[in-house]
Amino acid sequence: FKYMALAESGLRNVISPSNAVGFWQIVESSGRELGLEVNNVVDERYHIGLSTAAACKYLKASHDEFGSWTLAAASYNMGRHRLKRIIREQKVNSYYDLFLNDETSRYVFRILALKQILENAEKYGFYLSGKDLYEPIPCRTVPVENDIDDLAAFALENGTNYKTLKILNPWLRQPYLKVKPGKTYSIQLPS
Repeated sequence: FKYMALAESGLRNVISPSNAVGFWQIVESSGRELGLEVNNVVDERYHIGLSTAAACKYLKASHDEFGSWTLAAASYNMGRHRLKRIIREQKVNSYYDLFLNDETSRYVFRILALKQILENAEKYGFYLSGKDLYEPIPCRTVPVENDIDDLAAFALENGTNYKTLKILNPWLRQPYLKVKPGKTYSIQLPS
């Protein structure tokens, strides 16, 4: 399922026409149901670690409900309620036997195609060298328990700039951070 995020967003923090956001394309209501904070200051759907955990939680619950990883993937794409209705109407419970909309009927195959291509890039004519790849940015985690009135100043005080802070923490949606009592945020900063 690590290729699912690639199928969903191309590994970019994009917004879909249905307002699903982040690498995992999570809609606001699902994000909240999965325990993510979603508001105008913090949107954890953009947090790669937290949104990945939320997507895994959703997929695990869907697998438990439907008994199949392919149906779990289909439910991720179209929603559990809609998939349940289709299964009930069509009286079959196999992804491969269901008549689904074009996007969902191709979804598992898209994920598998991406996996095949990325794991066998040269076989499919893709030749990448080290210079073609992004180097990971070594990071440290800074716990934040109090409001930050100016994230640009915070970044400078911590040896970086606002641009790098935002690249590493796209879940910060404003130039400040308000921290709810008892909450601790983990901000990534370059080492």
